[in-house]
Amino acid sequence: MKTKDKKELHLKSLKELNNLVNVAKDVVVGLRLDKTQNKLKNTSQLAVKRKEIAQMLTIIRGKELSEKMKKA
Repeated sequence: MKTKDKKELHLKSLKELNNLVNVAKDVVVGLRLDKTQNKLKNTSQLAVKRKEIAQMLTIIRGKELSEKMKKA
């Protein structure tokens, strides 16, 4: 994921980020299926997509914590 894309993720709402995570998880399932069927030529795509999901989840957690701190 490019730096520009990461910065754009920080501007999205929690709902949008959760939707993006769900879509990315569906993509990972499809990539796993393709890998087991030997259809996937670039197997590193799987690791890249999992890393993107982790980055999105980290941003989500940070936003949740910041909202929690604002309320307290």
